[in-house]
Amino acid sequence: MGSFWERVKVGGADMKVYLSVPDGKGPFPAVVVIQHQGGVDEFIEEMTERVTSAGYVGAAPDLYHRDGPDCRDDGPTRRARLLDVNVIDDVNATVGFLKGHHAVDGERLGIVGFCMGGRVAYLMAAAHPSFKVAADYYGGNIMVPWGQGPAPFERTGEIHCPLIGLFGEEDGNPSPADMRKLDAELTRRGKVHEFHSYPGANHAFMNRRGQRYHAQADRDSWPKTLAFFEKHLGKVAVGAR
Repeated sequence: MGSFWERVKVGGADMKVYLSVPDGKGPFPAVVVIQHQGGVDEFIEEMTERVTSAGYVGAAPDLYHRDGPDCRDDGPTRRARLLDVNVIDDVNATVGFLKGHHAVDGERLGIVGFCMGGRVAYLMAAAHPSFKVAADYYGGNIMVPWGQGPAPFERTGEIHCPLIGLFGEEDGNPSPADMRKLDAELTRRGKVHEFHSYPGANHAFMNRRGQRYHAQADRDSWPKTLAFFEKHLGKVAVGAR
């Protein structure tokens, strides 16, 4: 496995993308990994590498790149500046980069996101037709737009790929009621999906560096996510999972 930073053009400016590529000849299916509120930090780098250990090229775009390299604002402040229109542009640019990469099978693309990234994964399952599968890890504020335009929830009818959702029963955003609302709307719209909820788990249960890490939820949810991806993207090279 090789992991390194690349630069992708978005609207004439550079956006950093953390890229992780499996060993071997390829081409490999690829998964876009969407950051949590903390940005593309050690947790997101780790999750990108875990994606690659399962046989995928992993790519995590820095959605905070418009803040500039010297920004010292905290995560909540930076997240509050994000607009859906810009996020869509950033993910679209990442998809374009992956489709042009020699190691990537551009017909086999998925997306996974954590926290705010789960919300983005839900949004992009509607906004970009190239994704064949999406995973939403405890994505909050799915019913709320960032800037102008519809909220991700309002675009549920546009979702074009199977979606898996992973939630903590102790989470307040998304709450269990939010999860049920999403489940009902996806079902009403006839969208292929499966949801899993973990007793005792709170928000951010996948972050091994955080206080709310929940090992059992991690151990159960990640294999389920990889199985869901393999079901809808096809077989991948054997890797450590």
